[in-house]
Amino acid sequence: MEHSFTVALKAKLKAAFGAKAEQVYAASQLLQYINTKTKSAERGSKSRGSFANLYAIYVLVEDYLAQEFHKHKGTYKDYEGAQFSVLFARQRELPFGQKLQNHALNHRLNEEFHKYFPTVQTPPIIRDVDTNKYWFNEKLLLVEVGKKKLNIAAVVIEIIDAYVSAKQDAFEKFIESFEKLKSLEKGDKTSAVEFVLGLVAPNVDARVFEIVSYGILKSYYHNQTVFFGFDLENLKEENLMLYKTGRTNANDGGIDFVMRPLGRFFQVTETTDVKKYFLDIDKIQKFPITFVVKSEEPIKALRSKIQEKAAEQYPVTAVVKKYMGCIEEIINVPVLIDRFKEAVGKGYLPSIIDEVVRQSKVEFNYPEEE
Repeated sequence: MEHSFTVALKAKLKAAFGAKAEQVYAASQLLQYINTKTKSAERGSKSRGSFANLYAIYVLVEDYLAQEFHKHKGTYKDYEGAQFSVLFARQRELPFGQKLQNHALNHRLNEEFHKYFPTVQTPPIIRDVDTNKYWFNEKLLLVEVGKKKLNIAAVVIEIIDAYVSAKQDAFEKFIESFEKLKSLEKGDKTSAVEFVLGLVAPNVDARVFEIVSYGILKSYYHNQTVFFGFDLENLKEENLMLYKTGRTNANDGGIDFVMRPLGRFFQVTETTDVKKYFLDIDKIQKFPITFVVKSEEPIKALRSKIQEKAAEQYPVTAVVKKYMGCIEEIINVPVLIDRFKEAVGKGYLPSIIDEVVRQSKVEFNYPEEE
């Protein structure tokens, strides 16, 4: 696989190994894997970064270098291993790593690596569950070129550092663009509107889509009111308020947005996998839920597709009907765009931009200015 960052990756190899760089790359499954995980480097902030698995490699290889095993051949096999708590803490110190979970260190890296290289017998990460100690598979760091074995540990760190730097640059440009849009004259909305519309396209990063969806819907609903009270004489008019309940795309089993005072739940998704929809419905005990779907397909088509897949999975009509009845609303990309334009027409563009900037900084651990 060749992509824009492959050039930077191979430049690092050339600096380290000169004329043997191409041979090193061809002989290394680890470098080829890293190459696949860095394809989003120069696609801008809207492309998802693959930090979890890369950082699992990074912290273990960094530990390997810190102990100088690359200088002393054959000694790593006697190493007592790196402590999980130390590795985990180090991951979270790295750029974009503050909220990373333990999945990559424990199994996800090994699982994905095996999909790419099923013939490699030993996984990248070796783990002793009893002692909670970890090692990196040194065989992946020793690349045989001709009659020599070359150690690629140092260049692996350099490559991942370069990738992270590229992603940081892309995200800083993303934030800068939004900050510039905030200062536009009120009469010149075109650039701001076009920029935001570009962030709800089906091909953008799932996290960015969720953040922008939240900014749009929060502004769209906030001036709508309902009357609440325990008796007719004491009704109170309240604005609809949308709250974001956690980090985007966190796989934490949570619901993405909740609305007060109606108690509506919203879940952002990029799939029509019926299992995912019904899992979301099950985890809130079949409470009605609105799905915000990163798709341009018509809502009727999306609902029909979900129902067809549901009927395939559940041959009982009553079960399918119960689940489908829990889908309160489907908001697709065209509906989201309509609601954005309506909110802009009411003068809410600045608040949408402010919210997207705020949530983006939280999501990507972007430091606030003092």
